[in-house]
Amino acid sequence: MDGTFSQLVMLGSSGMLLTALIVLWRKGIPAYVTAYRWQAWLLAAITGTVAYYGRDPRLYWVAALLLALKGAAIPALLGTMQRRFGAQREATPYVNTETSLVIASLLVLFAYVLARPWMAVTDLPTRQGLPLALGLLFVSLFIVVSRKKAITQVIGFLMLENAIALLAAVGTRGVPLLVELGVFLDALMGFLVMQIFVYHIHETFNTIDVEELARLRH
Repeated sequence: MDGTFSQLVMLGSSGMLLTALIVLWRKGIPAYVTAYRWQAWLLAAITGTVAYYGRDPRLYWVAALLLALKGAAIPALLGTMQRRFGAQREATPYVNTETSLVIASLLVLFAYVLARPWMAVTDLPTRQGLPLALGLLFVSLFIVVSRKKAITQVIGFLMLENAIALLAAVGTRGVPLLVELGVFLDALMGFLVMQIFVYHIHETFNTIDVEELARLRH
């Protein structure tokens, strides 16, 4: 049973990491929103899997909340933002696509190196997902710092929060419900604040390109 559990967690964690790599590979905002939606669905599925094999019914509520808010509500809000700002593309990010994918690969390898001592001292069946969760965290941070569009940076931030939730799920085999809800609500508030911020940027400067805003400041 633990073997199946481990394989399911590793498969879901790999899928979540792949969605972050899609953001570095593609250049269209709709593709980023779709990638985030799939990532949220996978996170909910992993949480449900941990609830089933860990026999923790409280995590079913967390999985349902993740599916409703991260898998449906937030992607809908992101889609509204994308339609409001038009089909803008990450045509010229700070780091080009090829270099971004190379850096992301190195970050994932670094995550495996960091996770090895942790994996060696734990017997959790979810431990195989630890390097993937760390890799997702590093890649999400890289998305935030390497992309120019404010909406892409918002998606990177949301993926970063997903990485933290995944790390908690695979590193502790689930976290208490109130702790998970507290972290999620903090992230949700941060997203809403950033959404308002992006709207104001667009209304004032008619752009959501961070580099353009830096030029305007000078």
